[in-house]
Amino acid sequence: MSAAPVAPVEDLAGWRRARTRPSLPESFQSIQIPKGAGFWRKALAFAGPGYMVAVGYMDPGNWATDLAGGSRFAYTLLSVVLLSNLMAILLQSLAVKLGVVTGRDLAQACRDHYSRPVGFILWVLCEVAIAACDLAEVIGSAIALNLLFGIPLIWGVCLTAADVLLILLLQHKGFRYLEAFIIALVATIGVCFAIELILAKPALAEIGMGLIPRGEILTNPMMLYIAIGILGATVMPHNLYLHSSIVQTRHVLPDDASKREAIRFATLDSTVALLFAFFINAAILILAAATFNKSGYREVADIGDAFHLLTPLLGTTAAGILFAVALLASGQNSTITGTLAGQIVMEGFLDIRLPAWLRRLITRLIAIIPAVIVTAMYGEHGTGALLILSQVILSLQLSFAVIPLVYFTGQRSKMGSFVNGRVLQASAWTVAFAIAGLNAWLLIGTVRAWLS
Repeated sequence: MSAAPVAPVEDLAGWRRARTRPSLPESFQSIQIPKGAGFWRKALAFAGPGYMVAVGYMDPGNWATDLAGGSRFAYTLLSVVLLSNLMAILLQSLAVKLGVVTGRDLAQACRDHYSRPVGFILWVLCEVAIAACDLAEVIGSAIALNLLFGIPLIWGVCLTAADVLLILLLQHKGFRYLEAFIIALVATIGVCFAIELILAKPALAEIGMGLIPRGEILTNPMMLYIAIGILGATVMPHNLYLHSSIVQTRHVLPDDASKREAIRFATLDSTVALLFAFFINAAILILAAATFNKSGYREVADIGDAFHLLTPLLGTTAAGILFAVALLASGQNSTITGTLAGQIVMEGFLDIRLPAWLRRLITRLIAIIPAVIVTAMYGEHGTGALLILSQVILSLQLSFAVIPLVYFTGQRSKMGSFVNGRVLQASAWTVAFAIAGLNAWLLIGTVRAWLS
């Protein structure tokens, strides 16, 4: 049996002198980059990881805040959706840089830099966050199956475990097949919402005005609360770990020129993908504004309520069906990438190698078991409460991923000539502390609401 491949590691003073086995070894540097090719061929060769990351920005956990923002405040919070995506673009570009330059993903970088006890704590926090995020995606898929086919929620939750087999099949055929499947589901979501917007006929002028930030967002307490919810759910911690790993599926030569080229094209890939994610999030909010707010339904935040209201308000059963299909594609997409992130985090922090099927099965069971228990005991109401809890847990962990990422990419001893410039580093720290502060504010507000 051949030895596991070893990731190329820069011998910089800031890292421990150790040879690091890559995460996802079966896919590491498996995709060749054409030499001497033109811009578009190289762009296509690097395209894929960005879309796998982008699904985390359009997962079912984001739908409730977008629906609530659009139904209650029309187009006003579109500027918040735009701002949150710009933050995401910046942080994901840093994840790309870390993976390409150092040959490490974020989890491995944390293991190398911090003491073993600190690394273990970071791993536990990250696993909890992945499980919490996965809960939202599992429940979202189950709700979609219930709305489309009448499948009871508890059986819908169990059916989502099938994606483990799907990942194994596609990855065995090649990482490109997995990327293609993800992109196909992303395109499905986009088509569904494009049709929804045509049916809803939103006011284009009001959409344009909504993209301009207003002071009212800061002075209106409820508007501010929903805005923080949108911002707080934007950057998923597991996406930073995931992106820094899967960007290494491309075979990049170790010289600086090749790395700079890889960073440029991989960043282009993630930027385009995240702009598409912005379209999806904005479309959900616009649909809610043009349909629910315009018709006087200003308290719509539940996914099931939105599904049942779309058909009578837009005058066609296609509206509800398209909404549920997009939800199913969103949930299934997110569970696949979340499961991969779980494998990356365990291997990166602990350097424990388990068979791929076992690691993914463990990750899936961590999410499914709590969802099955709550669904069986409390039904749909319980799953709604679990969704809220999952987002609160997620917000707690975010800074433990963002702050190390910004710190590592700002250290010359770790990044060499690829270290962040002053303007980029200042922008990254501003975003990191803004997200941390907003998530803390959202958490405090949620706890107060529960206690009152």
